[in-house]
Parts: sequence; structure tokens; C-alpha cells
Amino acid sequence: MSHHEEEKNFDYIFYLVALISGVFVGAIVDRGFIWIPVGGVFGLLTAAVFIKFLVRGREEV
Repeated sequence: MSHHEEEKNFDYIFYLVALISGVFVGAIVDRGFIWIPVGGVFGLLTAAVFIKFLVRGREEV
């Protein structure tokens, strides 16, 4: 019998860092409170693109 180890998925770390960074950038813009959640959303979108193309692409090489 062989033991199949599950691959650990650390994608949540990328999303968490991107969300926190986006919120800080939105707060630094200092155009109003509406930019804080907008920065968080942009951070999450950036993390999704980063994971989709750069991190996943590295596995195929």
C-alpha cells in the first residue's frame, strides 16, 4: 500500500495578504472611506490573477 500525501493548499495566505495590502492602500489614498473596501477588492483580484497565472504556471514547468 502506498500512502498518498495530500498537497497543502496555501492559497488563502495570498488572498489574506492581498486583502490586507489592498485595505492599507485604500486607506493611504485618503480620498474617503469608500476607497478602503475598493482597495481590498482590487487586492483580492490581484491575488487571484497572481495565483492563476504565476503560481499555477510554476507547477507545469
